[in-house]
Order: sequence, then C-alpha cells, then structure tokens
Amino acid sequence: MIGYLGSTKNLAGCVGGLIGLALYLTGVVGGLWPLVVAGLYAVFALLAPPERVRLVSVDAVAEAGQLRADLESLVGKVTERAQRMPESSVDGVRRIAEVLDDLLSRPERWAANPDVQHAVTRLARTDLPLSVETYLNLPWWFAAKRRAGGEPSAADELLAQLELLETEAHRIAERFYAGDVHQQADHTRYLRERGESAS
Repeated sequence: MIGYLGSTKNLAGCVGGLIGLALYLTGVVGGLWPLVVAGLYAVFALLAPPERVRLVSVDAVAEAGQLRADLESLVGKVTERAQRMPESSVDGVRRIAEVLDDLLSRPERWAANPDVQHAVTRLARTDLPLSVETYLNLPWWFAAKRRAGGEPSAADELLAQLELLETEAHRIAERFYAGDVHQQADHTRYLRERGESAS
C-alpha cells in the first residue's frame, strides 16, 4: 500500500482528482463533484503507464560493497589457514580477489554491464569460495596425498582451479576496461595527428 502512494498510477490519479476539484471550484460541476473527482482519479490512474519492472538490484553501491567485504573475508580466512594451503595458493587467491575488488570499486560501471556483473558475482560468491572450501574441508593428510594411478592430488586440483579462475578474472577485467583502452588509443591517435599537422 505504501509503495502505491509514490507510484505513477497514484500520481496520475491525483492529477485527475485535482482537475475534478478545479471543475467544481469553477462551477462546471455542481453537487456531484465528489463523484467527478473520484471518477477522474480512477480514469487517470488506469491510463497511467505501469511501473517499470526491476529484476536487478538498484543499489549497486551496497551490492558491490557486500561483494568486496565477502572477498576480504575470504582472503582473511585463507591467510589464517596459510599453513594448511598448498604453496602459492594463498597468493593466487589474493591476486584473484585484487582483480575483482578493483572492478567492484567502480560499482555504477560494474552494474551497468550485466555480463560483467554476473561474471564477477559468480566468481566472488561461488567459484572462488567453492574451490577453497572444498579443499579445506578435506583432511590435511588426504589433501596433500598423491592418488593412485598418477591422479593429481587435491592440492594440485586447487592450484589448477585457482589458475583457471585467475585467467577468467583477467578476461573479465579486459572486457570491463575495453572502453578505456579504446579511448586511450583514440587519444594517442589524436595527439599524433595534431603533432603531424602542427609540423
């Protein structure tokens, strides 16, 4: 009900009601003015366009801030368990988090590109935590052990996953900054042309 008060339909209906009230005050309608006001309110409200459907959160700043906090928390937990993690995996998690954090530090731009927004959210909320949690939930002696038949150990699997995730994070960043790269190249071209025409 409260949401309706600020809706387009209610505002349009109020305009119609005011027109009905103005008609009464100017003497166009007589004793039936309450019906005229209510009728005009209803007509204007029905003719008003419906509210726009928003399936994506409008508060990009808060959403990006929460993702950044989640990443910081994940890096903190991984750092606390550094002795339990394979060598270089902690640095891998940090590098992925840094790339994602940089993208999330520009929330309006991040939210303006749905593909990038989805990819960053999936990496930060699902892929990276799942890789680390799956490894840490294994007993330490089993995680480091080589499996029969030359199969990679859980530690090897984690390192491979982090490498793939870091590659994906850089690919997302390239899409995110593509406009800036083009703008920089255009500016370089402009400066060269200006220098050539001046000489």
